[in-house]
Amino acid sequence: MSLLFDAFWRAVAYCLHPRVILLSLLPLIIMVVLALALGHFYWHPSVEWVRLTLDEYEWAARLWGWLDSLGVGQLRAALAPLIVIFAVTPLIVVLSLLLVAVLMMPALVRMVATRRFPELERRHGGSVLVSVLWSLGSTLLALIAIVISLPLWLIPPLILILPPLIWGWLTYRVMAFDALAEHASKAERQQLMREHKGWLLGMGVLTGYLGAAPSVVWASGALFAAAFVILAPIAIWIYTLVFAFSSLWFSHYCLAALQKMRAAQEGNDPASGAASQPLALQDESNADRPALAAPAPTTSP
Repeated sequence: MSLLFDAFWRAVAYCLHPRVILLSLLPLIIMVVLALALGHFYWHPSVEWVRLTLDEYEWAARLWGWLDSLGVGQLRAALAPLIVIFAVTPLIVVLSLLLVAVLMMPALVRMVATRRFPELERRHGGSVLVSVLWSLGSTLLALIAIVISLPLWLIPPLILILPPLIWGWLTYRVMAFDALAEHASKAERQQLMREHKGWLLGMGVLTGYLGAAPSVVWASGALFAAAFVILAPIAIWIYTLVFAFSSLWFSHYCLAALQKMRAAQEGNDPASGAASQPLALQDESNADRPALAAPAPTTSP
């Protein structure tokens, strides 16, 4: 528990570092350009398609009538944009996570290692290719889980549980692997991810809930269309900063756990005590010792 909170506060402090803020701008620029380009070509057709689809259902007509009776019929115009936003949000979250993992994570891990763990040996247990394949495989599984569970999101309690769980699992898989890829061997990485799986998954789920915060900004952008162009980049930057914080949190936690594990192994290493020394060393040490005199023979009376 102390390792978890120590890594948490260190990650919060590192997020205020100018280098971290500058590193977050590159994923932000890529995401904003991509979002504005897709929004320019597909926003209005998507909203119109959702609106026409809703008009075909009888329950939607009853909903419009109920809203009109309450005097809030203007919410009808905001429903279709909200549906489009909530539909594309998982894709934006996943893409933001991958961009941070590719563009920011290596630099953040090096920064943490240089400033806090300069003497930690690098055993290079995961190459760049393995890291990319691991991230893509985990992302594919997360997208499959999103598609399968999407109908359950309509149930009010589950929409607050399922998305953060899926995003948290994906964050845990990607961030923990990348944090240990350079410093830990393959066996060490597997051992740490197995022994600390509960804590790492909890960190990922908490990050998933933090990642849900920009949805409020998305919703505000849909309700106030005039401010959408301004609010959309803000929401994307929040995603980027959340995953940057997650990268730092996992880096501090995983590298500290790796250092602790190696220290424990070295402490249990049979380096002290002649009884546990290698045989060759024992023979050399025994050769330097003076031979004990044989006991004098006893004479029978």
